[in-house]
Amino acid sequence: MNKVAIIVLCDVDSFEHLGRIFNALTAVKEYKDAGDDVRLIFDGAGTKWVGVLGNPEHKAHSLYESVKDKLAGACSFCSGVFGAAEQVKAARVALLDEYSGHPSFRRLSTQGYSIITF
Repeated sequence: MNKVAIIVLCDVDSFEHLGRIFNALTAVKEYKDAGDDVRLIFDGAGTKWVGVLGNPEHKAHSLYESVKDKLAGACSFCSGVFGAAEQVKAARVALLDEYSGHPSFRRLSTQGYSIITF
């Protein structure tokens, strides 16, 4: 069984970033469908996606909903810096603060997770 952490870092403000979020969510779905241990984490400007993807009108909403059970959380520090903290809290997504307010990528790697960033 694979152990993979998919990290979304891209912002929400361009067509390219829309492609990145679709690719990230599709990767999560592929690993999930294969029965692998996959985790989705929003970090940096990517924390803004939590609020955007929660909108049922968004093009990627249904894909997001299909993998939401693999959502590990969003960076606590970055959610605040990028103005996404209220949306993250409203969506009941965990705020990750394992290392200086951020998710611990070292911990993921020492636990055997491959890390893929989008």
